[in-house]
Amino acid sequence: MNGGWRYRVGSALGVAALTALAVTFANTAAVQAVIGALPVVGNLSPDPPGGAEGILETMTTLLVVTAAFVPLYKPRPRRILDVVVFAQKRVLVAMLALAAIGYFDYSYRLPRTTLLVVTPALLVALPAWFVWIRRRPTTEPERAIIVGDDPDEIERLAADVSVPLLGYLCPTSAFDRVPNASPPNAAVADGGAIRGLDRLGGLSRIEDVLVEYEIDTVVLAFEHTDRAEFFGALDACYEHGVDAKVHRDHADQVLTSESDVGTLVDVDIEPWDVQDYVLKRGFDFVFAAGGLLTLSPVILAIAVAIKLDDGGSILYKQERTAVFGETFDVYKFRSMIENAEDETGAKISDEDAGGIDPRVTPVGRVLRQTHLDEIPQLWAVLKGDMSVVGPRPERPELDSNIETGVVDWQKRWFVKPGLTGLAQVNDVTGADPEKKLRYDLQYVKQQSFWFDVKLVIRQVWNVGVDAVAVIRA
Repeated sequence: MNGGWRYRVGSALGVAALTALAVTFANTAAVQAVIGALPVVGNLSPDPPGGAEGILETMTTLLVVTAAFVPLYKPRPRRILDVVVFAQKRVLVAMLALAAIGYFDYSYRLPRTTLLVVTPALLVALPAWFVWIRRRPTTEPERAIIVGDDPDEIERLAADVSVPLLGYLCPTSAFDRVPNASPPNAAVADGGAIRGLDRLGGLSRIEDVLVEYEIDTVVLAFEHTDRAEFFGALDACYEHGVDAKVHRDHADQVLTSESDVGTLVDVDIEPWDVQDYVLKRGFDFVFAAGGLLTLSPVILAIAVAIKLDDGGSILYKQERTAVFGETFDVYKFRSMIENAEDETGAKISDEDAGGIDPRVTPVGRVLRQTHLDEIPQLWAVLKGDMSVVGPRPERPELDSNIETGVVDWQKRWFVKPGLTGLAQVNDVTGADPEKKLRYDLQYVKQQSFWFDVKLVIRQVWNVGVDAVAVIRA
């Protein structure tokens, strides 16, 4: 495995060197003369940097480009086409950032003519660099370890792994639950063994072990695959380009390849790219803050209408399921009579239409039909409990009931819940959990910042259509 810091440092130095060469090439007299002879762009002032100013402009470019390529410094195996597309995407992000710097008239901005030459040069050079250094299949035998929190599961899976096992990682506390561990201290100390496997340490050492032993495959042997420890191990595997496998018995709790056969199956989920995550969180923050500010007169009017309607509380609070099965409180404008669930003993789904329910107030009926009752959830988005786009969160008790009848329901927990999602824009609610799950899992696998933007546009359109229908009614 071509991994660890050698790959990271080498790939970053390559990006810096090629960027410096591209800037130097673009500022040569011959290139500037060619640019000046071209129509349209030839009217731009060349202003090639020189001396100390040129060094500072080059350093600015190096900083922006190398920062844009941070996700590609991870030693992860990728297909050639994926490498090319991903690298070109980073080049465009870097060039847009440099153009923005030029727009604000930064003293050491890259001249526009230089930027026009550097962009196509890097669109070719940097993808070629990452294709050349990408991780290739090793000639050494494949290496694997087992990582888990259940000694019995580790011992059971060891017999099903076909590649050579170097050892296992397991916390010391896990052996306290084994009734016949004798002697326990010997069983868990580094160098202790389960059926001949050496213990390489606890879960905190996973990244060190992956790099030190150049691990190719990690078999996950966790008693509970919906806990932070499992996802932490999974994240470490993808961080270092290591394949992750799980026992088929647990395949209903994680995303796995549908074509796998045998006892062990590949885990098929990839965390958000760091820049996409930053874009998503930034979009969530701007959307929520802008929405709360813009809709503040509407919020005030709704609060007054609810008070005038029956004098009860304005907001309604419910507990909802978040990422990895955790919970958080979500608020909505109250659309039913006060304490409706306590009085009737019935639980109302988050997506209940409420059109003919006698417990829905006149104001609440309008709020539900126009989706205005959802506005307070923007606060949860602002706090980071929710996202604008993601699987719609349900109450924990509903999640538990659905889990018993719908296989794979927990896979929705791999991403942060959202105000809207692929299921919502297709008018699929919790009344059809299996169809809703198919849409939610499709979103988990296709998630990206631009996919989110498309879904938000569709949802805003749907809300507008519903609002017009209410006005015309």
